[in-house]
Amino acid sequence: MYFLKKMRQFFHIYIFLACSFLYSQSSNDFYQIINQTNASRIENDIKILANFGTRHSLSDTISNSRGIGAARRWIKSEFEKISKNCNNCLEVFYQKNYYTEDDGPRIVKPVWINNVVAIQKGRKFPNRFIIMSGDIDSRISDPNNFTSDSPGANDNASGMAGTIEAARILSKYNFDNSIIYVGLSGEEQGLFGGKGLANFAKKRKWDIIGILNNDMIGNIEGVDGVIDNRTFRIFSEPTPPTETENERNARRFYGGEVDGISRQLARYIYKNVKKYMPEMNPLLIYRLDRFGRGGHHRPFNDLGYAGVRIMEAHENYNRQHQDIRNENGISYGDVINGVNFDYAAKLTAVNAINLASIAWSPPTVKSLSIGGVVEPSVKFKWEAINDKSIKGYKIYWRDTTSPFWEKSRFVGKLSKYTLKGIVIDNFLFGISTVGENGLESPVVFPNKVFRD
Repeated sequence: MYFLKKMRQFFHIYIFLACSFLYSQSSNDFYQIINQTNASRIENDIKILANFGTRHSLSDTISNSRGIGAARRWIKSEFEKISKNCNNCLEVFYQKNYYTEDDGPRIVKPVWINNVVAIQKGRKFPNRFIIMSGDIDSRISDPNNFTSDSPGANDNASGMAGTIEAARILSKYNFDNSIIYVGLSGEEQGLFGGKGLANFAKKRKWDIIGILNNDMIGNIEGVDGVIDNRTFRIFSEPTPPTETENERNARRFYGGEVDGISRQLARYIYKNVKKYMPEMNPLLIYRLDRFGRGGHHRPFNDLGYAGVRIMEAHENYNRQHQDIRNENGISYGDVINGVNFDYAAKLTAVNAINLASIAWSPPTVKSLSIGGVVEPSVKFKWEAINDKSIKGYKIYWRDTTSPFWEKSRFVGKLSKYTLKGIVIDNFLFGISTVGENGLESPVVFPNKVFRD
């Protein structure tokens, strides 16, 4: 019996390795996605958005050429054009919420905050969503000035243009999970667009795998004097703010201070970029966002969803939230000359391959139990997923001080496994689901402990 069990285990591993070798088409798909990302189209879209004059969330909604209204109508028309080219594969709509002066100091008059949403439904799991977002709105020095010119070329026409470009490319493919491409409004007034969509998703019980928030992906000339067109940052918070007191207490004894769902999403992105875009230099930043600042992934984090911010590595504060002017030979303002379109295309490709990878990936396990106290082995139990497209599971482990998953073992289509000869005290552990197509889900950190 023991011999048959071992043979079955080795058979699973052999088949996995053989199929991984044969699954070269998957890599080709990702390289094609990267190669399809077009800097000229992104440049054109950024210029169109910047030429609306201002996209302040409280600006004109009637004009066809100026203000937030014209901008969001153009974005919606672009999503609709993309949908028409893919046989109406996108569901395009406005998601909106009404706010008044009581909602915050930057809402100086009643306003509808309109998000522009485009959903590409998954064939197998239509209620599982991976989201890419860009911000529609812009601002200058005074956050409540909604009439003066505020082109917002980098902040955040770049992220919005990248989101539209990702939709153009990925709409040509079919996925198991759904993808949402969205332009969020009201970011500069208090993250209102993100709050609106996150609550919208919660009420409809959407299963959100994560959100990739793109906010400023086009600047390569830092205010610190560094010019860098390859490095970018992935911000993620360590643990969900929705965790319970019991979960917080458990961390004292079992670890997991840097292993929340957003941090696993960040590691997933890092790993894919290193594999498919090795020329890029992703930086994992262990922080929710820039020091003391915020972004549109935060409202999703607040409701317990995984979310990260993807952005340039070297910011130029002279080009952010500034009145357009020249002082002492220094140009201020977020104008088109401050955007590097090739770099914006690279970060768009970073998003596109990760959207595709997650949209093609199998579901994560919902519950992972770990044991092995005062033993020379680590034991795992998990709820197996009933899906024929799942090849099996891969156990990961790493040193407790390492930011990346370093070691792994494919264990086949099981629901429990023992890593022999490894002491649980010295490592951190997780598990991913592996599909028949060779792609993996994000890693899940243990959420239960058991003793035999």
